[in-house]
Amino acid sequence: MGATPVTDNDWTAEVLEADRPVLIDFWAEWCGPCRMVGPIVDEIAEEKGDQLKVLKLNVDENPATARQYGIMSIPTLLVFKGGEPAKRIVGAKGKAQLLDDLKDFVS
Repeated sequence: MGATPVTDNDWTAEVLEADRPVLIDFWAEWCGPCRMVGPIVDEIAEEKGDQLKVLKLNVDENPATARQYGIMSIPTLLVFKGGEPAKRIVGAKGKAQLLDDLKDFVS
């Protein structure tokens, strides 16, 4: 299944009102590093989906949300907890590094 797409329109319901931490992958079709990170994010969604809601937001199709959170380069991953940004991860990383960055949110 992997990460679920989210848009500007359903951001509040999917992210800000979520009942558990949310990982959002800000990406775009043309972004090479995003294509490297995407499958890793999908794996994390499948393995940690019970602890962490995993979403992806296409910045070209949803520029308002990307602007609101100051996304300047992609891929950027944001973790929200209680409706607030709790962690920002910028750039492509391997799965082990990403899981290490997420250790405060998943076991």
